[in-house]
Amino acid sequence: MKKDYIFKSKRLGFRNWTQNDLEQFSEMNANPNVMEHFPKPLTENETSAFIERLLKHYETYGYCYFATEILNTGEFIGFIGLAYQDYKTDFTPATDIGWRLKQSAWGYGYATEGALRCLDFAFNHLHLEQVIATCTHKNNKSEHVMKKVGMKMIGKFNHPKLKDYPEYETCLCYQITKEDYQFKSQ
Repeated sequence: MKKDYIFKSKRLGFRNWTQNDLEQFSEMNANPNVMEHFPKPLTENETSAFIERLLKHYETYGYCYFATEILNTGEFIGFIGLAYQDYKTDFTPATDIGWRLKQSAWGYGYATEGALRCLDFAFNHLHLEQVIATCTHKNNKSEHVMKKVGMKMIGKFNHPKLKDYPEYETCLCYQITKEDYQFKSQ
């Protein structure tokens, strides 16, 4: 079956969402290890609403946190992509890059590979000038990916959407500019 990938990296395909993703995405979002740095795992209804928001986001902006698959198997592994964020901080509004992969896909370099390909899409197709990334201050694995793709920390902040969850509220913000990305890519 031919997939309608928006773009690909060496090992990954990036596409828009369908409701056929609900079962696998729900299973992933229900895993407490995957959701360790979020207030709680998501229910199937919450995951369905998330997919709907991603579809609307893609319609509005031409990008989203893309459903991501391994090219040679077609296996769905989660998402890697971009989202416009306008919650109130010193760093927003801005487009951020994010990823969430199912546990069996950890440790293979997919987040780094996918993030680099999404940055290429952001700067060379969407013509963005900068991209940010955020994570809770305890999410060392995501922070490591941010550093590996050339992002620099620009500050700590209290995430306004996490006020009710003090354990998760303190977040880090990383950034990469188009100029820094072009320099790193050469």
